[in-house]
Amino acid sequence: MYQLILIWIISGLSGMVIFAQNPMNYKKKKLISSDSFSQQFDTTSWQIETPPDSNNRVFVANNRLWLDTKDGATVWYKQPLKGNYCIEYNRCVVVDSGANDRLSDLNNFWQASDPTNANLFTRDGLFESYDHLQLYYAGIGGNYNSTSRFRKYDGSKEKPIIKEYLDSAHLLKPNHIYSIRIVYLNHTTQLYVDGNLWFSFTDTKPLPAGYFGLRSTKSRQWVSDFKIWTIKQAGT
Repeated sequence: MYQLILIWIISGLSGMVIFAQNPMNYKKKKLISSDSFSQQFDTTSWQIETPPDSNNRVFVANNRLWLDTKDGATVWYKQPLKGNYCIEYNRCVVVDSGANDRLSDLNNFWQASDPTNANLFTRDGLFESYDHLQLYYAGIGGNYNSTSRFRKYDGSKEKPIIKEYLDSAHLLKPNHIYSIRIVYLNHTTQLYVDGNLWFSFTDTKPLPAGYFGLRSTKSRQWVSDFKIWTIKQAGT
């Protein structure tokens, strides 16, 4: 039995949208991509965007993809995704003795596209350089770990906050290994953290296809056990 559905109707955001806090019932169909990060950084699968004069380091070590960043950085999965899919991976924000260690910004882009350029990978990793894209964005533990937010970018530099958390239960813990799951199913997208639904959004003007990106700024983080599945509605 599902929990009661809480629905917010929001106008003025690319038409009417619905935010429904209710887990979706789906089944995995096929594993279409995975990366255990057991070898060197795979440039055929991933694209790094980072300022050219930055000391940022993105590298693979010990079965983990590391983002050790002083400035903004995005690591894009280079194949566009369309249809119904699920992305799963583990991620940890390390707080120890590193120069960039800061508990903040476990972030994701997905369904990203550039309405003016078929080539998405043209930016320098700074956050504002993505303002004119179309995408869904979740910023977990942003603003020095004071907010967790979900936004839709509509391609016109508008990116209103659709859902925001300020309570400690929805902020980051240092050195905690998070299980992240992003689901896109029939124009509804959801993000789960450690199996708990944090963000859910049904879009009446959906983004039909786009790219997934691991996003962060000043912090030291690692990612492991990356997988993408095709999915279908349960019972169909």
